[in-house]
Amino acid sequence: MQTPARYLVVIESSGSSTALMFTADRHQVAEFDAGSEEVAVMTRHLSPSSDADAPEWNAALAGSSAAERRAALVYTLDV
Repeated sequence: MQTPARYLVVIESSGSSTALMFTADRHQVAEFDAGSEEVAVMTRHLSPSSDADAPEWNAALAGSSAAERRAALVYTLDV
């Protein structure tokens, strides 16, 4: 059985927004266009945080710049 996604991170890089889904231990399980309807459905009624530059995200978002991480939105999904 696959571990459910716990976090959805919307991050902009090179002019396009990407949605990244992570498990509770911040293992990436999906990546898709942040403009998709799925993102709107998953984030409805959720308030994002902007803590993608916190140390616990270092390994998961290592390919993103510090500025991209500061601007990213982190949603904690209801699972």
